[in-house]
Amino acid sequence: MNQPALTGTAAATNEPASPRRIAALALPALVVLAAEPLYVLVDTAVVGHLGRVPLAALAIGGTVMTLTAWVGTVVAYGTTGRSARRFGAGDRAAAVAEGVQSSWLALGVGLLIAVGMQFGGGALARTLAGGGGEVADAAAHWLRIAALGAPGLLLAAAGNGWLRGVQDTRRPLLFVLGPNLLSALLCPLLVYPVGLGLIGSAIANVVAQTLCGVLFAAALISERVSLRPRPRVIRQQLVLSRDLLIRGVAFQASFLSATAVAARFGAAAVGAHQIALQLWFFTALVLDALAIAAQSLVGAALGGGDDAGARALARRIGLLGGVCGVAFALLIAAGAGVVPSWFTSDPQVREQAMVAWPWFVVMLPLAGVVFALDGVLIGAGDVVYLRNLTIVAAVGGFLPAIWLAYVLDLGLGGIWAGLTLFVVIRLVALLLRLRDGRWAVVGAVR
Repeated sequence: MNQPALTGTAAATNEPASPRRIAALALPALVVLAAEPLYVLVDTAVVGHLGRVPLAALAIGGTVMTLTAWVGTVVAYGTTGRSARRFGAGDRAAAVAEGVQSSWLALGVGLLIAVGMQFGGGALARTLAGGGGEVADAAAHWLRIAALGAPGLLLAAAGNGWLRGVQDTRRPLLFVLGPNLLSALLCPLLVYPVGLGLIGSAIANVVAQTLCGVLFAAALISERVSLRPRPRVIRQQLVLSRDLLIRGVAFQASFLSATAVAARFGAAAVGAHQIALQLWFFTALVLDALAIAAQSLVGAALGGGDDAGARALARRIGLLGGVCGVAFALLIAAGAGVVPSWFTSDPQVREQAMVAWPWFVVMLPLAGVVFALDGVLIGAGDVVYLRNLTIVAAVGGFLPAIWLAYVLDLGLGGIWAGLTLFVVIRLVALLLRLRDGRWAVVGAVR
């Protein structure tokens, strides 16, 4: 049986705010989090050179599959918090058992998504594309194939959740990196030499996600715990995850609306939006490495009764998030004249990308702090506050801004100004919550 680097309450009480301990969890999580979006960036670059229509189709289909990835994030985050608290209380077996039940939940939801997209994928693609046509048809075809990877994608998310909870970062690193590297090689091969075009991209996605899910399922079996589904525990996880699910819906309604509005500005605009948005998701998930460390360490600290250590971690991780955000902003700003050309040779798409670029750069330092503090509150189980905050920021900021951009014909600049407003609202509210300290509740289960 594989053992974590730290066990029991020692994980929660030994140097709670040590940079070395944060880095020990954050750096492997960084690779895991970066692997999937980096593959999507490769996918976007490969498909982008097929032309404007395939790139626009990938933008629409990829946005829908991003919704599935967000469902996976909810599963992973909910599992990490529960597992980490039990691990911090000294009960590793109970922490792993949380992973068993979340894996059953993930598999069921993944199968529902895979089947549902076979019947509803076409209608969804047409809705996002603003009607029928070449882009909608191509997006629907891509989506029906790519959705077959949903069960594997969600199984991997559940596996990441419980392994992070017990502070095992080595296996997730191997299980995610290997399949994504394989798929990154398959994608250009299937798209060009084999001649499958856009569909080759979807097949490569399915290969990576399915293999990843199988590896995480095998890791769970190797723990030699009972694999029997326990409906009562699954219901408890659903209740606990309810607020994260609602929060995820608010996120996805916002991003789906943004893609729908961008599509109404034309193929060049939605293609540029795809490039900028996938870079945004990439940087967001990389910055989320600190949030993953926060979930595991804060959950374990509170599970072990160390509220002072949890507060110290929150302050340090928030500061580190801001520093990392500044570093990414400098990189994105320096690459403004070069990066878009990696993804497309279409001059109109590159021109549109430059409209979103300044907003992208400005929001990154703020987003670094936001993502880090999100992780703190998720690890603490303070998800009701996060749910309410996300709904207010989406309904009161992001959604009105992007639809106003459509009404006033503000283009991508208006859409990305709305995203910046979304980040600012969340930053202010998270700092206020961190200051009042009501999130730091101790105990094995909140």
